[in-house]
Amino acid sequence: MTLDKVAPGQGGVITQVGGEGVLRRRLLDMGLTPGTRVSVRKIAPMGDPIELFLRSYVLTIRKEEAANIAVEGVGETALPRAAERRPEPAEAGGRPAERRRGRWGR
Repeated sequence: MTLDKVAPGQGGVITQVGGEGVLRRRLLDMGLTPGTRVSVRKIAPMGDPIELFLRSYVLTIRKEEAANIAVEGVGETALPRAAERRPEPAEAGGRPAERRRGRWGR
């Protein structure tokens, strides 16, 4: 299955990165390498682009680029906490951001 066919909230392991020349090199440079776990976070309302989570960061690519990436073991994946919305300091029980001071009290 290719990455453009994976539904949001699902993911798998990259098995092959297709494409030619500059496109393939660009995908590999962005971390889309064989053996990497990848999850689809969101798909835009019109279907393009696709937001992915891999290697502890979020990446957005076009649907036509995602069609060049083969994945296996597709299923439900629990996204790590880094992929979820981070709470504001006041929500997390800490001091509000405007009152927070650095190490030296400035």
